[in-house]
Amino acid sequence: MPEVIFNGPAGRLEGRFQPATRRNAPIAMILHPHPQFGGTMNNAITYRLFYMFKERGFAVLRFNFRGVGRSQGVFDHGSGELSDAASALDWVQGVHPDARSCWVAGFSFGAWIGMQLLMRRPEIEGFISVAPPANLHDFSFLAPCPSSGLIVHGDSDKVAPPKDVQTLVDKLKTQKGIVIEQRTLPQTNHFFEKQLDELIDICGNYVDRRLAMVSA
Repeated sequence: MPEVIFNGPAGRLEGRFQPATRRNAPIAMILHPHPQFGGTMNNAITYRLFYMFKERGFAVLRFNFRGVGRSQGVFDHGSGELSDAASALDWVQGVHPDARSCWVAGFSFGAWIGMQLLMRRPEIEGFISVAPPANLHDFSFLAPCPSSGLIVHGDSDKVAPPKDVQTLVDKLKTQKGIVIEQRTLPQTNHFFEKQLDELIDICGNYVDRRLAMVSA
């Protein structure tokens, strides 16, 4: 898994990139949790999502937002991090220009950034949002949500309470033309402790079903 450094809007960004073996393989980009609370591209959920997509033949990128690890810049409360994500997607598309589709997956803060990126980049056709913090950040920009995707969260999450995630899901499900799948894991906190394998299985099965629909 090559270490990569690419240019972002606030300086160099550090990432890990797994190339695809097929020229037209899809792209996936994985976004990590909140930088000010220890979030990095090596977060366990971010790391496992990366390998889940790798095992399915995607070209996969995970990277550190500005100010994290060896990435330059300072935390920018979301707006700069969204620009980082857009630059990262530009970079991976430049490396893998023949990709037939693009996915974004994020955990917590990364889920919020990823869903904002959906609104900017129409080529993103699938998303996975793990424990989106609908109580902490405004998701009203999803009007309408442009892509179908999966939202997974725990019923014992005190960081992103289930009732707030449910409100977000209910709003998204009223839109025509997209399908939002929701999975709520019982007795599960924000970090999916002891349920990480189940989380990754749910996400992998969802991607498998979506890929099967495309190839059918």
